[in-house]
Amino acid sequence: MSPPNLLVELFVEELPPKALKKLGEAFAAALAESLVAQGLADEAAAVTNFASPRRLGAHIAGVLARAADKPVSTKLMPVGVGLDAEGKATPALLKRLAALGADASAVAALRREGEGKNEALFHDSVAPGIPLADGLQRALETAMARLPIPKMMAYQLEDGWRTVNFVRPVHGLVALHGADVVPVSVLGLDAGRTTLGHRFEARVSPVVLIEADAYARQMADEGAVIAGFAERRAEIVRQLEAAAAPLGLRPIEDDALLDEVAALVERPNVLAGTFEETFLEVPQECLILTMKANQKYFPLLDAAGRLTNRFLIVSNIAPGDASAVIQGNERVVRPRLADAKFFFDQDRKKTLESRVPGLAKVVYHNKLGSQAERVERVRAIARWVAEKIGANVGLADRAAQLAKADLLTDMVGEFPELQGIMGGYYARHDGEDEQVAEAIADQYRVRRDEAGEATNLIAEALQIADRMETLAGIWGIGLRPTGDKDPFALRRHALSVIRSFQALGALAEREKAGMRLALDGLIEFALSTFPAGVLDGNTAEELKLFIYERSANQLSPTFGAEAVAAVLASLPPLHDIVKRVRAVREFAQLPESPSLAAANKRVGNILKKAEGAVGERADRSRFVEAAETALFASLAEIAPRAEAAFAAGDYTASLRALAALKTPVDAFFDHVMVNADDPVLKANRLALLNQLHRTMNRVADLSRLAA
Repeated sequence: MSPPNLLVELFVEELPPKALKKLGEAFAAALAESLVAQGLADEAAAVTNFASPRRLGAHIAGVLARAADKPVSTKLMPVGVGLDAEGKATPALLKRLAALGADASAVAALRREGEGKNEALFHDSVAPGIPLADGLQRALETAMARLPIPKMMAYQLEDGWRTVNFVRPVHGLVALHGADVVPVSVLGLDAGRTTLGHRFEARVSPVVLIEADAYARQMADEGAVIAGFAERRAEIVRQLEAAAAPLGLRPIEDDALLDEVAALVERPNVLAGTFEETFLEVPQECLILTMKANQKYFPLLDAAGRLTNRFLIVSNIAPGDASAVIQGNERVVRPRLADAKFFFDQDRKKTLESRVPGLAKVVYHNKLGSQAERVERVRAIARWVAEKIGANVGLADRAAQLAKADLLTDMVGEFPELQGIMGGYYARHDGEDEQVAEAIADQYRVRRDEAGEATNLIAEALQIADRMETLAGIWGIGLRPTGDKDPFALRRHALSVIRSFQALGALAEREKAGMRLALDGLIEFALSTFPAGVLDGNTAEELKLFIYERSANQLSPTFGAEAVAAVLASLPPLHDIVKRVRAVREFAQLPESPSLAAANKRVGNILKKAEGAVGERADRSRFVEAAETALFASLAEIAPRAEAAFAAGDYTASLRALAALKTPVDAFFDHVMVNADDPVLKANRLALLNQLHRTMNRVADLSRLAA
């Protein structure tokens, strides 16, 4: 018969909604981990976490009433120290045994291990298993101490004397092992079997829990609470879709909003509301943001993804007549939307260009000057990039000039999340070129996950210029990312630069044009836009390595660390990396690959240890062994083919050509002594290996693939 299941619940005041999901998961996981460590639960035991606005809970399957006894072997001391010449216990041994709860009668049962001076005495005993009450007490205290709570709250207990700390005041504790209450206590509360359900809609109050396994059912039936976070979230999704379907609409997809709303209600009830169509004259991003951020509503979109004047409310109550709830929410949202419309109308009375001088009064960073100074740097970089990628330099300059002007608008002042997006709308209203408006609107958006097509070169120029100015400036004044801290999002900026390079490289390849934009030149020019003496001297090299490191972190999960490291060893052009990595991955599947990678590693080690300069090309007339002549001949045939494929950008073909080198390379190392006594012969063989090394490592450092 399997042991009973365990239920633990903390009944608390309303928990912070944005942290609830993580708190629920952490509480259940820490409880289970501690019980497993104490031998009270199996490592494979099913664990269910419960988290609602007013409760944290965990259900753990198969928990023992008492952990199994464990044999314990304790090393005491060397035999020579513990026993005298007659084999009797020394005072030191008796004292050590007493500390373990044993006496002189245990001496005869002591076990010996080892030989000679290393022979030691061991005391074997059985440690009784911990009872569940003690183990759960320890697990509860551990779990609560480890919860990811950014800020604790201090509050007094009911006796008025004691003060305790937790994320919110706790008013109840349930601990059931099967149908039995486990006598534990935390935060001045003793465990019981009663809890409270929904504030307004519970059918029974308090809810008296029958047993651990009845918790979810009783909370739903008697307490009107869906206790499981995932179940409650899924019910919200179901109701949202069911409410939107008859209208021919769909709710906006937003996982963060779903999580937050699931943390605000215990019994979700989705209702549909409306607002005046005149508000739809305002950009939909503004309306969507105010409904989501301020009211936690789900805006409804039509089949084309356009905002409609309908929205969904997730209520925490389900009255028979919901009209009052709907009307109340409609009445509340109307002023929010009116504010957005007012801001939009007022902002359009001034052009973006007229706002640009005001950026001189906005501080960017005390070491890097104002936003106006930053704009001038971004403009210079954007013009430079545009010239390299074949974009209209004038339009790139215009986009950079206006890019930050919307920071001074009322709409962005109220909703900073709309930076750039509003600038795009206002640029169109001002009659700016569409490419300029698109570039401004796109500047803050998360970049594409994969290198896609670069359709707007002005946007690419502004993206690169804006990111590089930030990278150069912030890195240059010493504010580099450390550990998990990256307050200026330099890692994200680096990834944006990488993806722009990838997109531009793909465009250049499609148009059979060379890629004129290079990372070294970009970094150098970006740094040159700052006043002398502002930035650190090593910024250029450090920034370059940082960007390549981000590329490695981006690609390694997909392609494997070895293939990525092989390509990045030579820091190839940024736009070329993905293509080379794919070629290396394909090469690694060839049967010749392991042997060639190992040989390449061996060649590299030999060349590193060579004294003096190594020749670039071997002299065929000085070969003695047939194997070195054969390798030279193979190189003469294969190297041009590999080089031609490399020059054409066909890295896969370039690496495949190397497969034919396996046989002559293996034969060379089987029959040729590189470090010959004759210095002329040795130098010639080193030169041959140098030729081989250059040919093999044109695409990537293949030695990185060696086991």
